Amino acid sequence: MEAILIAVGVIAALFMLVLVFVLGQFLNLYIQALLSKARVGLLDLIGMRLRKVDIRTIVLSRIRAVKSGLELSSNQLETHYLAGGRVPNVVSALIAAKRARIELDFDTACSIDLAGRDILDAVNTSVNPKVIDCPNPAQGRTTIDAVAKDGIQLKARARVTVRTNLARLVGGATEETVIARVGEGIVSAIGSAETHKNVLENPDRISKAVMSRGLDAGTAFSILSIDIADIDVGENIGAKLQADQAEADKRRFQAEAEQRRAMAVAQEQEFKAEAQKNRALVVLAEAEVPKAMAEAFRKGNLGVMDYYKMQNVVADTDMRSSIAGDGGAQGPQTSN
Repeated sequence: MEAILIAVGVIAALFMLVLVFVLGQFLNLYIQALLSKARVGLLDLIGMRLRKVDIRTIVLSRIRAVKSGLELSSNQLETHYLAGGRVPNVVSALIAAKRARIELDFDTACSIDLAGRDILDAVNTSVNPKVIDCPNPAQGRTTIDAVAKDGIQLKARARVTVRTNLARLVGGATEETVIARVGEGIVSAIGSAETHKNVLENPDRISKAVMSRGLDAGTAFSILSIDIADIDVGENIGAKLQADQAEADKRRFQAEAEQRRAMAVAQEQEFKAEAQKNRALVVLAEAEVPKAMAEAFRKGNLGVMDYYKMQNVVADTDMRSSIAGDGGAQGPQTSN
């Protein structure tokens, strides 16, 4: 009996040690929450562990919330944790919003966090506005280039001061949209200026023109100010375009002139061919003259004296042509 009692006592002692060891994991957090007036039930802690929830994160987050005057239950925090949210981040954002007197409830903060946005950074930006460079140097561009009406290029760089609009943070456009809209507004403002000198004299006209367009609509930010940090004169784009246009016109006119020259050469060749054709017809006609004269002799329509007179006229014509330097043009040759 004594051996049995000793064995039972050993088993009971081991059981108590295991129980103390297991409960010791929860007792520390339980007592810590209890003393902080942010009580979390011991069974709740055990249930969280069984659901694979980080009980330390939940307990410490609840203690921070209660100490800051926020009534957040362990069940709310656990639900957000199981949904994949960042519980410490949400609690920190709620505490910061409460201190800054910004309207932000737990459900909104959880939805923003689950949407992938950094709720703590958003609250900090609401309290301490952020300055965005436009354009963003990280994207490879350092200036926004635009051309005034006089053709002079201006290179501008702006700094946009924004504050997070928590009400539009879910579904609102990001910084890239703000930068793109501000860049578009700067290009439009410079492009509408009559001369680049007007822009250089009053850079604030760009800021006023851009601010009046309500560029923060549909974004997660409210634009507080747009400041032109730097503006430089670039190339004379207008003169360059005119030079390029003049060069293009010159090439076009040269092509048209070459086309007209080719047409003239072709027409000249056509005229030469037509002249050769007409000469051939003349030669054929001259070849018919002796035949006609012979026929006239046979029919008695041409006498010998008439023939001699005609020969004298031909000889006289050849002589005059030779004296005039025509190379001794020969008349039609006849034969008896």
